[in-house]
Amino acid sequence: MLQLMYRVRRFFKMDIAAMSVVMANSQVRSDASLAMIANVKDLMQQQGAQLTEMLSQSVQQAPHPTLGKSVDIRL
Repeated sequence: MLQLMYRVRRFFKMDIAAMSVVMANSQVRSDASLAMIANVKDLMQQQGAQLTEMLSQSVQQAPHPTLGKSVDIRL
């Protein structure tokens, strides 16, 4: 009976230790995932700002008032 109790205690101690390791690994994965998402968010904000700047710079008036208003097509 004493051996059985020892085995049961040993089993639960190993189980708790294994669960602790699993939970720690899970936390590390979660932290890494959140850090990656934060980096992607920052990158997307930078790209959005650059796109907005590029679009605001590209809006210019045509050098001639009728330039680009008609297209000549031959069939």
